[in-house]
Amino acid sequence: MEIKKEVQGTITPQQNTPGKVSEDEFYSILKIISSGTNLRSALDIALKVGKGALIAVENDILLQILDGGFRVNCRFTPQRIAELVKMDGAIILSKDMKRINYANVILTPDNKIKTHETGARHKAAERTAKQTGTLVIAISERKHDIHLFYKNIKYPVRSTEELLRKASTYVQMLEKQGELFDTCVDKLNRLELRNYYSLDQAVSVVQRGKLIQRMSDDLKKYIFELGTEGLILKIRMKEIIAEVEKETNLVIKDYSTLDYKKSKILLDQLSYDEILDYGKILQILACDERNRNLNVKGWRLLSRTTLSESEIAKLLRDKGSLGAIIHSNVQSYSHIIGEDKAKRFKDEIERIKLNP
Repeated sequence: MEIKKEVQGTITPQQNTPGKVSEDEFYSILKIISSGTNLRSALDIALKVGKGALIAVENDILLQILDGGFRVNCRFTPQRIAELVKMDGAIILSKDMKRINYANVILTPDNKIKTHETGARHKAAERTAKQTGTLVIAISERKHDIHLFYKNIKYPVRSTEELLRKASTYVQMLEKQGELFDTCVDKLNRLELRNYYSLDQAVSVVQRGKLIQRMSDDLKKYIFELGTEGLILKIRMKEIIAEVEKETNLVIKDYSTLDYKKSKILLDQLSYDEILDYGKILQILACDERNRNLNVKGWRLLSRTTLSESEIAKLLRDKGSLGAIIHSNVQSYSHIIGEDKAKRFKDEIERIKLNP
């Protein structure tokens, strides 16, 4: 017999930001309604019953906008939810979502709160979520779908089969982008080891890297919602994106003439279309045609050695570029990092040259 996971109240509100939803909050919501939980089972059963429904999680503000209904005060089970959704009113769960506190309740949020919904049930759900900051789930009898509302977000609850299809498609796209990323990095390695400053190739690496990161962020939502069903896809995703973020950030560090952290923040905010815009990437890196004859800084390749970040910084200050460092003899930087480290570093550089 399949054992469902208990419903757990693990919403982690972000302090002092009314209406805004942090990443941790969002993923905690997805975890609550993930496949294999009692709550998800209850939603699936309620959808099959063919009745519309509203399910809200209790908090102090919500209690102030409840009208009518009756107190249930029983342990949460999917079967009880299936029975209670046959009534017209909302079902109110306890804060930890382990008990059903009220049923057949009317939600009376402020009707001045802006809503983009058309149906009465979904209007009440969106307004209640915005006014109380709690989780409200709306099941549509007409459209036969489920949406969750939390603060200012609306999110469709998809079937496990649909989630698996979408997640699998994302993994396939990630695999393809991962191959292209590796090819771009390999080309950049060879150019930099010849001390050739290739802005075009650097931008290609940044574009591929940011595409992979953006796609993996979208995939994470599906994987969280899949719960245990998405474990294999989660492992595969981690294999694909391993080292991509680090490699991309080091390319930004090497080629940005703007503040590195500022460039990184700006790049993280780009849409898919903007990531593919070559000129936009150049603009954020603060690069133009005049930058094409600069020396390669070398943070990325030098980070593949055993040198610490501070030691790499010292070498770059003394030598000025990657080319000057990798073509120098051991004695020229022994006084900077020590004789033993200098010998080991020289061996590591030679290995990188042979296998870039």
